[in-house]
Amino acid sequence: MAKNKQVFELTQEGVDQLRAELTHLKDVKRPENVVALQEARAQGDLSENADYDAARDEQARIEARIKEIENILENFKLIKASSDNKVTTGKTVTLLFVEKKKTVDYQLVGTIEANPMLNKISTDSPVGRAIIGAVEGDTLEVHLETGKVFHVQVLDIK
Repeated sequence: MAKNKQVFELTQEGVDQLRAELTHLKDVKRPENVVALQEARAQGDLSENADYDAARDEQARIEARIKEIENILENFKLIKASSDNKVTTGKTVTLLFVEKKKTVDYQLVGTIEANPMLNKISTDSPVGRAIIGAVEGDTLEVHLETGKVFHVQVLDIK
């Protein structure tokens, strides 16, 4: 029985960033780590060699991240923002947080690309779930896991 593979939703920007990270890991970080391992081995006794242990831990992190990125790039669906006037993955939305009277622009992305510091929110986030499918002018309730509820109004969709 075939195992269902997870499909990752990515924008073109997200695909490009992952490919760049993969190249950096393979062409820069991996060779740097090989040198660090060789230098640590040259110090002698490996059983009490902290540098060797640190280099091996770093090697494991690098290899795990390479495998993770390769898996994502083998199993992704490219998100293209639709041309309709609804909030969909890939679009940038201007929201008014009604209670705070604060306006914020968010790009709606898949879970892997989400980065609230860069105003990229996931379609799986509370705000993302609330606004998906909305149109300009809609006011929607956002339910947080804590039980708190607040309102957002969709001001613009790009």
